[in-house]
Order: sequence, then structure tokens, then C-alpha cells
Amino acid sequence: MTGRRQTTLLAYVSTAAAAASLLTGCGVLPGATGGSREPVTVMTWAPDQTRATNMPGMPAMAQAYARWVNANGGIDGHELRVLTCNEQNTNAGASACARRAVREGAVAVVGSYSQNGRTFMAPLEAAGIPYIGGYGISEDEFTSPLSYPVNGGQASLIAGHGMQLAASCRTVSLVRPDTIAGDKLPDLLNSGLRKASHRGAVDIPALEDAAEYTQPASRALSRAGSDDGCVTAVLGERTQTFFDSFRRLPEQKAEKGKAGDTVRISSVLGSVGQPVIDRTGGADSPFEGAYVTGWYPDADHKAWEPMKKVIKEHAFVDNRVDPADAGVQTTWIAYTVLRQVIESLDSDRITALQISHALDQGVKIDTGGLTPQLRWRYDDLLGAPGFPRIVNHDVTFQVVRDGRLVAQKPGFVDVGETVLTAP
Repeated sequence: MTGRRQTTLLAYVSTAAAAASLLTGCGVLPGATGGSREPVTVMTWAPDQTRATNMPGMPAMAQAYARWVNANGGIDGHELRVLTCNEQNTNAGASACARRAVREGAVAVVGSYSQNGRTFMAPLEAAGIPYIGGYGISEDEFTSPLSYPVNGGQASLIAGHGMQLAASCRTVSLVRPDTIAGDKLPDLLNSGLRKASHRGAVDIPALEDAAEYTQPASRALSRAGSDDGCVTAVLGERTQTFFDSFRRLPEQKAEKGKAGDTVRISSVLGSVGQPVIDRTGGADSPFEGAYVTGWYPDADHKAWEPMKKVIKEHAFVDNRVDPADAGVQTTWIAYTVLRQVIESLDSDRITALQISHALDQGVKIDTGGLTPQLRWRYDDLLGAPGFPRIVNHDVTFQVVRDGRLVAQKPGFVDVGETVLTAP
């Protein structure tokens, strides 16, 4: 299958049909130039109302995006139909969502979150459905030939975080999930630390869905030491719970002004973000002064203005859609990819094969400065062990100041070489 373009004759007939439909006023989207183009169905899934990490803003952002493009004529004349699914943070939930995407004729899964890559990728691959702009939490997102990641996933974040911490932290304690995915994090963090000739971090596995973290918090504090030590936690939604336990430690209270001020805390985007900082007190948050590594520019960057405008006009009453949330941001970028691919095809009917073929052939995606230019040809892939399909290996270094995540260092930092050297 080569995904050949329509013949000249077919293109002529399609154009004529579109013109006739426009004249009769049948099936025309608001603002569209013609009505003959078939709707495009896609799916966005994410876990919601679970005990672990929840990402309700991702499907909500997808729905807002669909309302926006459909109010303006669709994508290149195609009505965008978005199916949403609660992945439930389980293998069964991920499998059910993937099977539903196949059953209901989705041509892509876009801007979604799931840790269960092995479960959801198999049904998508069997049906030839591309997975565009997943959150980057699953290893399969960076190995499947039908996955097109828009960021460098946890690999780039953690490797970059090591680089960010190396300049300021004498000793680093890493608190991470006691899971298969979590087992990879120490090596990635250490690859960044050692790039600056820094010794490796202390590895502290912890339950991903614990109600409190007093024991791992105490161990992290004692191993970090009080001389420019750093405690970094990468526990997804439970990171806030961890640092709540951390600040309640007797050592922290007894040593207020000493150890409590000299042990710096840190994390990565997705575990700590602006919504978490706002919920925990803003400038009085325990995250004040924390280092955070992200994939994208900080939430106040002008490149986010188009997304914020769409949210204001089409999701203004939906409190799930926070423009500072990493899941919402990733979904926006993923749908930007989808839109530009569909526009590049200029076809009355869009198929999964057409989309994946266009991406494989090197269609260039401009995200307006939110990422470097994205392209998924073979030559564009990083090829890192375990993460071969990374094409965007840039991260941003941020810090919490006066309750806001702001750039610690302007622009992007390329961590591709660091990811490549990780064991």
C-alpha cells in the first residue's frame, strides 16, 4: 500500500461534486467551502476518577477543539467527530477504548494518556490506526511504528531533569513509582546528572497510589542530606501527596530554617504543574522555589495564546480544561498535528492509512513555537534504545517563583544526546 494520491480525473469529479453540493446547500458545515467531504472520526482517551493519575482535561480539550474547528468549517471541509473514552488506568480499560476506536471507525487516536501501551497498541496496529501525540508515559509510544509522539516523553523529562539538578544539587534523592515504567527512571535521571560529572541519585521506589508517603519522604530527606541536597518526586498525581507528607516530617519542623530550607524539592511536568501549585497555595505553596523540567514553554508564553482563545470561547464553563495543564497542552499540540496532516492530504475522504503514510513520508508540522518543527521520517527519529521514535528531544527548565512556573533558562534544551547515553 502506497497511499497514492487520487487521479486527476477523480480529483476533477470530486471537485465538481463539491461544487454541486455547495450550490444546493446540502451538508455544508458552518463556514465550509463545500459539503461533499466526509466527516473525520478520531478518539481521545484518558483515565478519570481513578486512584492514580487522572487526565480529564485531555478529552475535554479534544471536545473543545472539535467545537472550534467545526464552528469554522471543519478541518479542510471535514467535520471533526471526537469520541472520548475513560481509560481507567487499567489494561482492561485501555483495551476497551482501543477496541471501541476500531469498531467506530476512528482514523486516529489523538492526544491521549495511558500507561498501558502494550494493551492498546496491539488493536490499533492490527487496524492500522495511528496514535498521534500520546502523553509520552508509555514505552510503546516510542517503539510502535504507528505512534507519532509530539514530545520526548518521560525519558526526555527525566534525563533533562538530571541536567537541571546537576548544577545546584550536591546529592539527589529520587522518589518514583515502584512499577515497570518507574524502574527506568533512575538510569535516565543519572544520565543527566553524570553529564555534568555528578554522582548518581539515591533511588527510592514508592507505591504509585499510596494515601501518604511518610516513610519514603523520611528516607528521601535523610539520604539527600542538609548540604545542598535535593529531593525529586515523580509520582504523577500523587506527587502532591508525597510533598505534603514531606513537609510534615518531624525533621522538617524541628529544623525549620536549617534542613527545611537547604533541601530543595523538584519534579517534572505532569507530576508538578501550575494547577497543582495553584491548588496548594500559589506563592505560599510548598513548591515555591522548586525546579521543574517541562516539554513546552511555560504557561504564560505567548505561543499558548491561540489555545487559550479556543478554551475561552469553546470550553469556558468546563473547569477540566486548564491551559496550564500538561495534558491539555499535549492534546492541543496533537490536534494541531492532525489538522495539518488532513489539510496536507486535500482529500474528500480521510483514512487511517492516508494519515500514517503522510506522517511517514515527512509532512512537516509547525506548532507555532510550542515545539521544534515536528516530522517523523526515519531520519528524524532519535533512535535511542527503548525510545527509538522520539523526534522532539527538547525540554525546558522552569522554576516556581511567586507561585508561578517561569523559565529558569530561556528557550529549549536539547537532551537527545543524554537520552542516547542512558543505559
